[in-house]
Amino acid sequence: MQVNIHEAKTHLSRLIKRALEGEDVIIAKRRKPLVRLVVMPGVADTPKLGTEPGLIRRMGDDFDEPLPDFSEYR
Repeated sequence: MQVNIHEAKTHLSRLIKRALEGEDVIIAKRRKPLVRLVVMPGVADTPKLGTEPGLIRRMGDDFDEPLPDFSEYR
């Protein structure tokens, strides 16, 4: 995708998102390509929730049991 400088200034967040998704984003002046929006190495890796080592230290045996306060909703 190629955009002019004005469009890049106006829609920078959208362009960054597209670059993070793997799209090639070129910024041009008078239709002449000047720069490429590049994702820094390791930045595009999205963290996976709950995968941090040691995050969950202990989980009670009754973790899955219904809560008493919600017994009327069963």
